[in-house]
Amino acid sequence: MNTEWSLSCLYQGYDDPAFAADMKAAENMIEELRAYLTGISERTEEEGAAWLINWLENYSTTFSNLSIYVSLRASTNTTDSETTAWDGKLMQLNSSVSKELAMVEKYLAGLSNLEGLEEKNPVVKEYDFYLRELKENASHMLSDEVEEVISKLNQSAGAAWEQMQQYLTSTVTANFRGEEVTLSKVRNMAYSEDASVRKDAYEAELACYDKIKDAIAFSMNNLKSQVNTIVELRGYESALDKTLKQSRMKKETLDAMLTAMKEYLPKFHEYLRAKAKLLGYQNGLPWYDLFAPVGECGKKYTLKEAKEYLISHFEGFAPDLAEMIRKAFDEEWIDFYSRAGKVGGAFCCHIPSKKQSRILTNYDGSLSDIVTLAHELGHAYHDRQIEDQRPLNLDYPMQVAETASTFNETVIMNAAIAEAKGGVKLALLESRLQDTTQIICDIYSRFLIENAVFEGRKERFFFAKDLCGLMVDAQKQAYGDGLDPEYLHPYMWACKSHYYSASLSYYNFPYAFGGLFARGLYAQYEKEGESFLPKYRALLKATTVKKVEDVAAMADIDITKPDFWRESLASIAKEIDEFVALADECADKKAKKSLPVT
Repeated sequence: MNTEWSLSCLYQGYDDPAFAADMKAAENMIEELRAYLTGISERTEEEGAAWLINWLENYSTTFSNLSIYVSLRASTNTTDSETTAWDGKLMQLNSSVSKELAMVEKYLAGLSNLEGLEEKNPVVKEYDFYLRELKENASHMLSDEVEEVISKLNQSAGAAWEQMQQYLTSTVTANFRGEEVTLSKVRNMAYSEDASVRKDAYEAELACYDKIKDAIAFSMNNLKSQVNTIVELRGYESALDKTLKQSRMKKETLDAMLTAMKEYLPKFHEYLRAKAKLLGYQNGLPWYDLFAPVGECGKKYTLKEAKEYLISHFEGFAPDLAEMIRKAFDEEWIDFYSRAGKVGGAFCCHIPSKKQSRILTNYDGSLSDIVTLAHELGHAYHDRQIEDQRPLNLDYPMQVAETASTFNETVIMNAAIAEAKGGVKLALLESRLQDTTQIICDIYSRFLIENAVFEGRKERFFFAKDLCGLMVDAQKQAYGDGLDPEYLHPYMWACKSHYYSASLSYYNFPYAFGGLFARGLYAQYEKEGESFLPKYRALLKATTVKKVEDVAAMADIDITKPDFWRESLASIAKEIDEFVALADECADKKAKKSLPVT
């Protein structure tokens, strides 16, 4: 089994004639568009809409193949100068057509007889949601010239700041016990069975940020400032307002979810205190032991074992999902291990034209890493459900982007917990609650700091020490007395790439949405069994052509009210109660063993 992914389904390399041909094709398509637009006023709406939609489909497919290839190569080697150069060329190529793309969107948004066109052209009808969304967004578009300037300037502004954060965090080294190791490697040590390793790794990680904190602080400040400026120009109320509209989500839905989350935060604090007690702490859990393994499930899994584990647990749920997992392992869809220059974390990238996906992880063999694989494979399964949509109907908002991934986590962990007993069950519950606490407490802290930076950036600059202060305040609000206030993580703002995007803000609350929404869907699956699966697949497919509230309604769920979110959180609260009981039982046994023999 190869441990690195293969990108040969796209191109063999930058010297592949197919790569050069697609670059040339993209350039030619841009010239064709410019020529067509000069005479578009002489065309009927029927002719214009059909030609432009066909052009958009062809260009988006070709450019997508090129940009995905370059992006995936960059993610595994941020120091590759050739890849960096091609990335710049592609950005320049796409920005060169930004004025024309804005003209196309305005033309399609201004179609006067959409219903009539849909009756005559089935392709136009398939794009009903896409075209109506363009019409809704048209009020936020600027003049063609300004759109072109924004796109071109972004190459040396927002995009450059994004690259700086990625480069610095992927190349910085931490001094761990005299050895220089990558940031992703030292962060993975948080899952070590050795308590001293976890603590030393935490201290080494915090120390290494001193080398890069100022540059990353400038990245954060300038990205948020750029977003604030552009959203104001476009007439949005705020960056959050823009994100919600991009996400096809109502503010009342976000408010309902956050209301329920805040109500249940004390329950998560109870879990953290129980884990702290189990590990021998009296003042809450120190950050470096957030991911400390407990119970009797500390084994490491080889890649072969991980593959078998995943397939065996998903075969009973959805055979087509299990088969896709087998294919992902066997056909080199996954890049597993951490190495110098490779970005941290994990992600899944859809390659629509090839009906495949690519998954990046920093696999270290823990059960948590298997859950991460399940999560990313959930994204790939979502990709399979939408692969027959037309090329312009492939985008879904951030919230529902986390639905299939978190549903996968729920399936695999529920099955594993049901099979386990005693210390093994304690370990599995703990692993599950680790992840759930991340999407509730940690995500809430990320939402709080990003909101604070967006608002504060309108009037001031945040130096690294200021951002550290905001991060600690956010963590205290989110984690409460569950964590030891002396051992928090002031640099979480620096290591998370989610903050560093000029086009995508607030990539935090979608994780909570996806996790809790998946819980609600799983509850329906438990009630309905196999008959739920067709509904589930149809729901995933609809995420690209419906607003999130309408997607939820397909499963008879009203997400604009706190009650749904409370029900999902209540199911997690039951697991916390079970964990606390098992943890107390385990602590009592430890106490008895430590008593002197008389």
